[in-house]
Amino acid sequence: MKTRKFLTAAVLVLGFAFTSNAQKTVMVGGAAMYPNKNIIENAVNSKDHTTLVAAVKAADLVATLQSKGPFTVFAPTNAAFDKLPAGTVETLLKPENKKMLQTILTYHVVAGKMNASDIAKAIKMGKGKATLKTVSGGTLTAWMDGKTLYISDESGNKAKVTIADVNQSNGVIHVVDTVLLPKS
Repeated sequence: MKTRKFLTAAVLVLGFAFTSNAQKTVMVGGAAMYPNKNIIENAVNSKDHTTLVAAVKAADLVATLQSKGPFTVFAPTNAAFDKLPAGTVETLLKPENKKMLQTILTYHVVAGKMNASDIAKAIKMGKGKATLKTVSGGTLTAWMDGKTLYISDESGNKAKVTIADVNQSNGVIHVVDTVLLPKS
């Protein structure tokens, strides 16, 4: 009986340890983002990211974002795309603008997985700012205002991270409220 109680207690302790270390599911755009699914498998379910998903498809970047990665993606919401001048999204989605669209989208991606705590450490090491190299070859600047994480682009736009640490099987997504643009 003592052995059985010990084993039961051990299983409970191990089970608690496992679940406390497991990555949590986060809600984005009314949908659960599962850490065991890749960036695309999760993003297609977010009603706040339909414009981004359409753009990723038009730019032929689906296979890339389904690959092993890992990637850190700063994912603009539909509202972020709505802030762009009228007609911008429609123009970018045209086949003849595919290269430009690819550049803009890959400007939102950093190779490797950087959770908010990793970015905060880089900001601290950079004495208030961290420079992040994007997959497109540009740079983003991460900085904090109090406890809020911001990302600035080369064009002077700043995006607030509204939901951080949406873990994926091939990286992490940070939801942002502004489309980041490379220097033109």
